Amino acid sequence: MADKNNLNALSGRFRGFYPVVIDVETAGFNAQTDALLEIAAITMKMDDNGWLQPDETLHFHVAPFEGALLDPAALAFTGIDPHNPLRGAVSEYEALHEIFKMVRKGIKDKGCNRGIIVAHNANFDHGFLMAAAERCGLKRNPFHPFATFDTAALSGLVLGQTVLAKACMTAGIAFDSAQAHSALYDTQQTTALFCELVNRWKRLGGWPLPLEDQTV
Repeated sequence: MADKNNLNALSGRFRGFYPVVIDVETAGFNAQTDALLEIAAITMKMDDNGWLQPDETLHFHVAPFEGALLDPAALAFTGIDPHNPLRGAVSEYEALHEIFKMVRKGIKDKGCNRGIIVAHNANFDHGFLMAAAERCGLKRNPFHPFATFDTAALSGLVLGQTVLAKACMTAGIAFDSAQAHSALYDTQQTTALFCELVNRWKRLGGWPLPLEDQTV
């Protein structure tokens, strides 16, 4: 069992939250009506010295749910052909079931209490994941119902940039625009960015927090 008082443990770093980086590609902006077409998830771990790093990865192409809207402008932007049989698309249920299973195992193994979505402009990804989980009737959703860690906001604070590509490049992380808008690539780059932001704060002396003055 992980020690939640150990500030070099994942469970001690984020108040028991288990951060999971998520990126979705969709056929529009409305999570209730527009299709979820691709999703990737990367879990986190810490080494013995408290440095955050990627752990496990899952990635799925997703078949549009019955009656889903497909905005041609959104499809042109992502370059996804939802009807291409070579995508190997699975149902929303299958994709989320596997991701939730991975996250619940990670929460247990790391001694955390609940998953929390990490994403760039996180409200968008959170909304689509939650809407899909509700459509599928998935129980035991491991993610917090509204809280997120938004790397766009964190990057604005730390790096002065809010666009993912610019934030990565400012942080010294390579970014290939030709691969952007793939859920897997964007999740990998967001993971690298989140790790850099958290680890940079530690390198600068901001974590662990100073011990309280024992004389007070």
